[in-house]
This record gives sequence, structure tokens and C-alpha cells, in this order.
Amino acid sequence: MDIFYPLEAFANWVTFVLLGIEQGMQLGNAVQFFIYDTSKIFVLLIIITHLMSILQYYFPVEKLRDFLVKNKLYGIDYFFASVFGSITPFCSCSSIPLFIGFLEARIPLGVTFAFMITSPLINEVALALMIGSFGWQVMVVYVIAGIAIGMVGGFVLGKLNMEKYVEDFVWKVHAQKKANGELKKEPLKKVFPQLSKEAFGIIKKIGWYVVFGVAVGAMIHGFVPDEFFGKFLESAGVWGVPLSVILAVPMYANASGAIPVIEALVAKGVPIGTALAFMMAIVGLSLPEAMILKKVLKWQLLAIFFGVVTVGIIFIGYLLNIFFA
Repeated sequence: MDIFYPLEAFANWVTFVLLGIEQGMQLGNAVQFFIYDTSKIFVLLIIITHLMSILQYYFPVEKLRDFLVKNKLYGIDYFFASVFGSITPFCSCSSIPLFIGFLEARIPLGVTFAFMITSPLINEVALALMIGSFGWQVMVVYVIAGIAIGMVGGFVLGKLNMEKYVEDFVWKVHAQKKANGELKKEPLKKVFPQLSKEAFGIIKKIGWYVVFGVAVGAMIHGFVPDEFFGKFLESAGVWGVPLSVILAVPMYANASGAIPVIEALVAKGVPIGTALAFMMAIVGLSLPEAMILKKVLKWQLLAIFFGVVTVGIIFIGYLLNIFFA
């Protein structure tokens, strides 16, 4: 059973019972999506930020950082970060607390981005659905492509040395922890109130961005029909891949939720690479994600991040079209 089923049931009850909106209506779809995704993301935010605060307090992050630094040769550090991202079941918005935690721990920015890029692109449920819809060959190529985008994107962003474009509050949290001294570790019961305060501080800084971002995604989810996108992609020809990426940016969904849409597009004649580029852009380049990341990254770094990922997705889309032609 889906671990978020209680939240989905709650969203259904509020939308269709408490508010009395008829099921199947566009407004109902938008409201249900907003309640469900907002509650899911905030639950994940609370859990992840608290876990990261505890982990950073007790876990010797310097050893992890040193391990990654020592394994820079041949991009092993980017590979490990991308693989870790691929096994974490988070969407783009809910992986942001981990992204912040990595930066606070002084994990290199490029390595952190490798995780951030890969995490929403790949998850176990989506892969299982992909096997059922397109076969294991497509699934394997997709996984390799997702990890490759994470590694290359993280490497490029790391080489640009853009740490100065990360918002100051991220570095200040790390500096404050260092100034307070972390050599002597107190029992969790004693330090938990302070760690919890730090966790909720991060949530407070990005909370309204989450609400606004999900609201935009809910409007598109509820009121923009799937046929709107298929209509353009069917007849786009060689321009289908970049067009699919552009059309996907305003949308918001995780990879699992996007699979049925992709299956419908392929059934209508859209090439598999174009359809999967559309899915990658939905989960990796969403407008809600950009709105939330804007609180963490300055616009220069945010623009370059989206640019690098966009180029990677377009390249993979064309490659998949050639491979499965």
C-alpha cells in the first residue's frame, strides 16, 4: 500500500465530502491535488529536516565529505551522489531539504547537484510501471540516462564554482553550528528541541514557496487536459524533444504520476524519447521546484542549473529516439 494513502484519503475526503465538489470535475482534481501534494510535501519536509538535523549533529559528515573528496578521480563522487539520488523516493520539491542539508555539511556543490538532479528522475515505483508499460529495455536505458544527467550536470555545475550564488542563510546555519561547537555530543533528548527549532526554521523559510508552487501545479493538473500536450508533440517532428521539455516545465508531478501520461502519448504516436524527455522535464524542471529553489539559490545559479538539466534532457531524448527508432 502507498505510504501516503492516508494523506490521499484525507485529501479526497476534504475535496469530495467536506467541500462537496463532484468527482471528475476540473476544480475537484485541482483542489484534491493541492491538498494531497501540499500535505505530503510538508510531512516529508518535517521528517527529512529533522532527520538531517539529527544526522548532521551525530554523523561525522567530515568523513563523508573527505570520502567524496578522495574519490573525485574519474567522477566517482558524482556517481555515488547520482546513485544515492536514484534510490531516494522523493520528488523534486521534497528532495530540497536533503539538498540544503548536504550544502550545510559542506558537501561540494556539484556533487550535491548530482543528487538533486537524479533524485526526482528515478524512483522504484516509476521503474516498475515503466517495465509494465514499455519493457525492461526502456527502463534500463532510462535509469542509465537519468544517472548520466545527474553526473554530467553535477560535474558541469561544480566546475563553474558558483557557491557564492547559494543564499547566505544556508552557510550561516553551518557557521552557527560550528561556532557552537560540536565536539561533545549531547544526548538526543537534550539537544532535540534545538535541532527541531533549526528544522522548523528551514521549513519556515521555504514553506510559502511550497504552497505557491504546488498551487501552480494544481491549477495546471486540474485545468490543462493531457490532450493539449499530445496535440503539439504528435506533429512536431524533429522539434518534438525540445518542445516537449518546454511544455513540461509548468507542470508538476512525480515520475510515477507521469507514467500514465507518457504511455498515452506513446500510444498516440509520440516517439518514446520525446515522451520520456517530457516526463524528465515534468519531474526535473518543474516551475514549482524553481519557485522553492529560488529561496535557496540566487537566480544566476538557478538559471544555470535549469539550463544544464534542460540540455541534458534534450540530448537524452534525441538519443532515445535514435536508439528505439
